[in-house]
Amino acid sequence: MRLIRRETTRYVNLGQPVISVDAKKSELIGDFDNKGQKWEAPGTSEEVSAYNFPTEAKAKAVPYGIYDIAKNMGHIEVGTSSNTARFAVDSIRQWWFLFGVFIYAHATRLLILADSGGSNGCRPWMWKKMLQAFADETGLTITVRHYPRGASKWNPIEHRLFAMISKNWSGHPLRSLAVMLARIRGTTTETGLSVTARWNRRCYRTREKVSKDEKKTLRIRRHKVIARWNYTITPKTNRRNN
Repeated sequence: MRLIRRETTRYVNLGQPVISVDAKKSELIGDFDNKGQKWEAPGTSEEVSAYNFPTEAKAKAVPYGIYDIAKNMGHIEVGTSSNTARFAVDSIRQWWFLFGVFIYAHATRLLILADSGGSNGCRPWMWKKMLQAFADETGLTITVRHYPRGASKWNPIEHRLFAMISKNWSGHPLRSLAVMLARIRGTTTETGLSVTARWNRRCYRTREKVSKDEKKTLRIRRHKVIARWNYTITPKTNRRNN
């Protein structure tokens, strides 16, 4: 944990982007009860389905979040397909080209803080393959620091972004994707958090494999300290300086 804090401080002081990423719990979209409390005038309570049957859902939404630690800004890609490594990196890519490339116009490096499991975990090779493609496209040298299993609560996105979004839509039925997106975008805090959201309409295949030959082409340098959780991916081209 001290290693992650030290690395985060160093990147921020150098003006290089640091993002905390993760997928939020999937949500059923439809006339379902959404646990929590909200203020309602007498006689204005919303009626919802008595049973939260998944078959009655209009969609199953998977919010993937990117939280910019230095700028206190969050971006959510809401997918309606599968939570895969390709979806995770696509979400980071969208954040970069919508915001990051303008905020950090002179950046040469990117630090990603992520949990050790899930679509952005330390084990999936597809996550690393897609990060290599992203590095090649942008010219960014990407360092990934994974939190140990059971330590995801320390990942900044959990308490600085996801917890605030959950609080903002608490008690409000997520009847449509438009309602969900509006609730996410309306999330703010006294410390100045701002959040954007976008519906990702792509369909993602599950169980994609990375061949041995593809693994050999990845420019991954494992760090000396807990190598499986800490590594750097360097681009095969130097686009940032072209």
